[in-house]
Amino acid sequence: MIALIMAGGSGTRFWPVSRQNFPKQFINIQGSTSMLQKTVERLLSKICLHDIYIVTAANQAELVSKQLPRLPKNNIIVEPFGMNTAPCIALSVEYLKSRYADGEVMLVLPADHVIRNVPVFLKSLIPAEQEARKGRLITFGIVPEYPATGYGYIEAGEELAPQVRSVKRFKEKPDKDTAEQFLASGDFYWNSGMFCWTIGAIHEAFCQLLPEIPKLTAKIADIWEVKGNEADVSEHYAIMPRIPIDIGIMEKAEKRGVIPVDYGWSDVGSWKALADISLTDNNSNHFSTTGTAIDAKGNFVQTSKFTAVIGLDNICVIETADAILVCTKDKSEEVKKVVDYLNNKGDTNLI
Repeated sequence: MIALIMAGGSGTRFWPVSRQNFPKQFINIQGSTSMLQKTVERLLSKICLHDIYIVTAANQAELVSKQLPRLPKNNIIVEPFGMNTAPCIALSVEYLKSRYADGEVMLVLPADHVIRNVPVFLKSLIPAEQEARKGRLITFGIVPEYPATGYGYIEAGEELAPQVRSVKRFKEKPDKDTAEQFLASGDFYWNSGMFCWTIGAIHEAFCQLLPEIPKLTAKIADIWEVKGNEADVSEHYAIMPRIPIDIGIMEKAEKRGVIPVDYGWSDVGSWKALADISLTDNNSNHFSTTGTAIDAKGNFVQTSKFTAVIGLDNICVIETADAILVCTKDKSEEVKKVVDYLNNKGDTNLI
């Protein structure tokens, strides 16, 4: 098995800690290593480092090398710029086709997810690999913990093999009532954005379902062959359709399966999501350094100074050297609006 880790996101929902030149996947969100480093580390008992590839934006390739100094340079696949997950994966498949046989199993993971139970995660790769070798496109569905409205869902059908079910449909982010119905049915799982397939199977799926993409990646491969893998391929890449792999391939594919999993997963998509997986005191308050909460509960405080919170519940306070964010937890995903505001002002120093 080989692994492809997608590490090109901008991480705007983690402003002010995450910035354009140092986005979320490179930050030590929990502990002393970054999310990217943790993603690689959890794979190493199953996959050799020389079979792990990182696909990232051109302006982040140097960061990948710095954080993963033992990773071979040729294992960094460079996107000229972000174009969503279908182009990102197709570009990577084209790159890997020159190195591996069509039957090689390929695991695809985002770089910025938290998985707390690594042994269970690694165990789930066994049925994924087995089914991928049969030509199936496999996704991992997270057993839902609550009726989330911020995730897409996968509806599972009949059992295809032990631990593997068919996919009836993908469902976009639901409203609360629909999410509660999904949870009650027991057949719906959060869409994790993690996949497993063979190089040949996913390439064939692109050819059938998004044929314009492999035509473009073939032209890119011709450029790589003549000018090397660092050649400028932006002209072809820029006209790729900006489409997620879920919508472009997985929703339409016939031979697909889902593996329901429960291993303490979080996409850590907001400060609230990080707060939900962080250690807290008896009143559900979290302080990154020192502080006190008086008549206050459910607060997440990440500051370098002693911080006191009085009479406030369920807020986030995030401090960096040049900015402070204060928001309620339920509005924490709207921090992107701050980034948009700064962009409109032309204040590039803060983004």
